[in-house]
Amino acid sequence: MSYPTMLDIAKRTGTDELVGLIDETSKATPEVRIAAARTISGTSYKTKIRVGLPGGDYWRDANDGSTPGKQKIENRRIETFIFNPKWVCDKAVADDSEDGPVAYIAEEAEAITEGAMQQLGRQFYYGRAASGGSKGSPGLLDVYDAANMEVDAGGSTNRSSVWAVKWGNKDVQWVIGRNGTFELTDVTTQQMNGENNQPMTSYIQEILARIGVQVGSVYSVGRIKNVDTTSGHELTDDLIYELLFQFPAGVQPDVLLMNPRSLQLLRESRQATNATGAPAPIPDSVGGVPIAVTDSINNDEAA
Repeated sequence: MSYPTMLDIAKRTGTDELVGLIDETSKATPEVRIAAARTISGTSYKTKIRVGLPGGDYWRDANDGSTPGKQKIENRRIETFIFNPKWVCDKAVADDSEDGPVAYIAEEAEAITEGAMQQLGRQFYYGRAASGGSKGSPGLLDVYDAANMEVDAGGSTNRSSVWAVKWGNKDVQWVIGRNGTFELTDVTTQQMNGENNQPMTSYIQEILARIGVQVGSVYSVGRIKNVDTTSGHELTDDLIYELLFQFPAGVQPDVLLMNPRSLQLLRESRQATNATGAPAPIPDSVGGVPIAVTDSINNDEAA
């Protein structure tokens, strides 16, 4: 199923310069680049989250009624939060650049925006812990169903996770507030304090958006936790299939998100591809679910 992404929304509301920045700097953050996204007119909205399948007894005898089913849902408020990366550079340094101030500022913009995309990627999983514990949107760790949609690899050192995610309006998506507005300000000249806390003339530019994360159902997300490099706790196909079997029949995640170490562990768990012992190729899917590799998932997670 086709769905808009954050880049698609930026194309509708942002400038060509901003779209180019997001396009160039989100290539290493699949949580940002390939995830579904939607806009809302304000900064928050209420939605119904499915927390269980409907129950009921739908067979009946003649002249009897049947027991109506009722979907198990919770009403939750999805909020968006101020996302405001900015870059500041010494006007004198930029003006003295060999390629001129415009090129210098563009280089700063790309570096800062790439860092911002990486932080957004970490926020997707770890929520406010990714930004010091108090700011930004909750992440998958805050809302997934650990009781029913989790597999434990049993590792105890240098732990990591693998996530299975289903995208879409009723599942997982980014939410962009204020009608999806992505604002890139013009470059302005301002007095800013330098590293010695004394004023200097600087160029400044920033991006402003309101961003949040929606998880629309307990069946939208699954997690393998405590993956490490010790024997018996590495990532394997069996662990991934165990996770996929947690999803109800007819529900298949759209992607498996893992970091490079987990991908390497998965490759190493597979046997050579032929009798001559050729190394197993780098995996690109398991059970028909494609793998996306990200640096946003840590190798030092808490138990």
